[in-house]
Amino acid sequence: MASLFRSEEMCLTQLFLQVEAGYCCIAELGELGLVQFRDLNISVNNFQRRFVNEVRRSEAMERILRFLESEMENDKIVIQTPEKIPQTPLPREMIDLETVLEKLEGELQEVNRNQQTLKQNFLELTELKQLLKKTQDFFEAEANLPDDFFNEDTSSLLELRTVPSAAAAGKLGFTAGVIGRERMAMFERMLWRVCRGNIYLKYSELEAELEDPVTKEDVKKNVFIIFYQGEQLKQKVKKICDGFRATVYPCPESSSERRDMVADVNTRIEDLNTVITQTESHRQRMLLEAAQSLCSWGIKVKKMKAVYHVLNLCNIDVTQQCVIAEIWCPVADKERIKRALYCGMERSGSTIAPIVTDIPTRMEPPTFNRTNKFTSGFQNIVDAYGVANYREMNPTPYTIITFPFLFAVMFGDCGHGAVMLGAALWMVMNEKKLLASKNNNEIWTTFFGGRYLILLMSVFSIYTGFIYNDCFSKSFNIFGSSWRVRPMFKNDTWNKDLMHLGIDLEMDPAVPGVFSGNPYPFGIDPIWNIAKNKLTFLNSYKMKMSVIMGITQMVFGVILSLFNHLNFKRYMNVLVQFIPELIFILSLFGYLVFMIIFKWCTYDVHTSQKAPSILIHFINMFLFNYNDPTNAPLYTHQKDVQSFLVIFALIAVPWMLLIKPFVLRANHIKSQRMLHSSPLPEDQTEDKDVEGAQANHAKVASQEEHGEGHGEHGGEFDFGDVFVHQAIHTIEFCLGCISNTASYLRLWALSLAHAQLSEVLWTMVMRNGLASTGWGGLVGVFIIFAAFAGLTVAILLVMEGLSAFLHALRLHWVEFQNKFYSGAGHLFQPFSFQRILDGTADE
Repeated sequence: MASLFRSEEMCLTQLFLQVEAGYCCIAELGELGLVQFRDLNISVNNFQRRFVNEVRRSEAMERILRFLESEMENDKIVIQTPEKIPQTPLPREMIDLETVLEKLEGELQEVNRNQQTLKQNFLELTELKQLLKKTQDFFEAEANLPDDFFNEDTSSLLELRTVPSAAAAGKLGFTAGVIGRERMAMFERMLWRVCRGNIYLKYSELEAELEDPVTKEDVKKNVFIIFYQGEQLKQKVKKICDGFRATVYPCPESSSERRDMVADVNTRIEDLNTVITQTESHRQRMLLEAAQSLCSWGIKVKKMKAVYHVLNLCNIDVTQQCVIAEIWCPVADKERIKRALYCGMERSGSTIAPIVTDIPTRMEPPTFNRTNKFTSGFQNIVDAYGVANYREMNPTPYTIITFPFLFAVMFGDCGHGAVMLGAALWMVMNEKKLLASKNNNEIWTTFFGGRYLILLMSVFSIYTGFIYNDCFSKSFNIFGSSWRVRPMFKNDTWNKDLMHLGIDLEMDPAVPGVFSGNPYPFGIDPIWNIAKNKLTFLNSYKMKMSVIMGITQMVFGVILSLFNHLNFKRYMNVLVQFIPELIFILSLFGYLVFMIIFKWCTYDVHTSQKAPSILIHFINMFLFNYNDPTNAPLYTHQKDVQSFLVIFALIAVPWMLLIKPFVLRANHIKSQRMLHSSPLPEDQTEDKDVEGAQANHAKVASQEEHGEGHGEHGGEFDFGDVFVHQAIHTIEFCLGCISNTASYLRLWALSLAHAQLSEVLWTMVMRNGLASTGWGGLVGVFIIFAAFAGLTVAILLVMEGLSAFLHALRLHWVEFQNKFYSGAGHLFQPFSFQRILDGTADE
């Protein structure tokens, strides 16, 4: 848990591994998932690296696995998940696995081709069978034609069919085939135009839907028969059929030959059905057998590919006997890393132990915050703004409490919080089953990843709902009421009879006999729910509460910056930055909180009418105006105290602005004098230049921000840049204190909006809908409640909840974290098989 408050201490380590043991050692580090490899071959093209062929072979096996998986999905075959994740295969096992997958792919592709050919033949035979049947029905229905009909002069028949005959008598021919139903209309029109009406077309729809062997989709087709005279028309008809992709089948002229062909086709169809069934059974057996090992094969291939990818990041020495790697790793886990390397050495059969040495460096290490399933959601919220600098204060442990609490201040409702709590508990209690389902929906993944965040937000919402005494816009009357009625009523306490009178009640504690003087035990008195001046009371209460919470959180953020300065040994920043910042914010806005609390404690119900305005006092404080007759002072010597605080705050501004740049300038001049008086040897100077060149831009920016990097021996120093940077920081802080305090008023605004939306929804739906009586009202109550529940979930839970979440996010990112958090670091991305298999690792 220590790393939750501040990132883990990291070190740059160099590994020397024997070539034979390099693969197994890196595989063990991948199982451990605690090291980040540096690329030592940046200048080398990806296609020229040593193990690029092994990576390509792994990608080829991944392609085969995707092909097998798609085939199984098409056949709805369940892929077996292994109970235990298989170990990374050895390099020699890669050849065996590659052979198995290639053989399986070849066999399956051959079976698919054979099956497609058989189905194509089956489709053609089925079409021919239907064509023969339709043709026979046509000839039987139209006329009893003799077998030698097509050898006679048929010009008279064509005239009877209203088809213009040729000038000379000739043989009547016909063409039969099958065409897609969607092309039939255009096909008929084209035949009529090209042949100029000298044909006779008859077509009929096929009742059965046929399956296309390529697309595996059902297609609808028509059977057609075309009569014509002469060879010229025959050629035209043939070309039109080819153009419209119509399948033409040979059809005998005599009925006896057609019947014989039908019998032959039926026999061939039965034989094809038998062969197709056997082929499908063989294919199913192949896929079922492969489904048992497909997941394990996929894991092995991914692990092999990842190991070879990491090996491409390493160097091979000139003797080709040693693999050199550089890794970032947590200092606390170095012993575990050494044990993993030793296990890899034993697995490979090597006898030379790996060598692990630390490398001194000025490069900024990656940021690694160790999290679990509870804290990971909150850490992701912080990292979404920016990854912390190395060893910078981590806002996550404070966000775990403040984020759901500020959300609940805006979303305070017991009923809505209870519904949210039910959804969060369902996700938490069924997390193992839901994780195993592996739903890829992005919205669901986001909600499920933040299930513990939603759980805390719902718990805090229920708590603040009890504070506001608000549940679906209604109040709980648990402890009774501290208000009393006037003498005109029968009883001396609020009761049911008074509630049904429908009068406008205005709560005024200054009226004698109305308020008992005892505070409500917990939260807000329920009688305010029916009071006419409810909004006036709650607005003042929530607005001041928001200001107090906001200033308290901002002061806490300034205090956290002190721990950053002390951790990085920036003691000058404590004097010239932290102290004036704390003085400025406490002298002005801390005093504002004091006035709010002092007014609450000083004035009671009898003297509240004479209480001065805090806002007017705060404005007059800056104007040094203490002669306002309409606004009496809060306490004696108020003028002296406020004048002192304003002057003290004004002194803090040049304190922040001027002292640090001039101190840095003096230190730089002093270091330059020391450098000229005692110059470094040539070799040390070169070493120092090399080390300085290794520092990245993020480190330089961070150092400049906190007053480092200036005045180093031999370093460049620009006083103008330093002064402008400090001026920007001073202006941002001073103006930010004002704007950020105003920004916290969103706590009051969204709380008011949520309460009013809830009340409007109840009034418009439930109260008006339940006004009807009788049987209609009994049936309508179910419909009305369903509408109320749907609108509550859609508007108040989803939309309002998302709005409150985003505003709480902004309050933490902008108003709280900017006081101590720079977020300019880079994230620790370890080489981890678990992350690769889960799909969370970066490419």
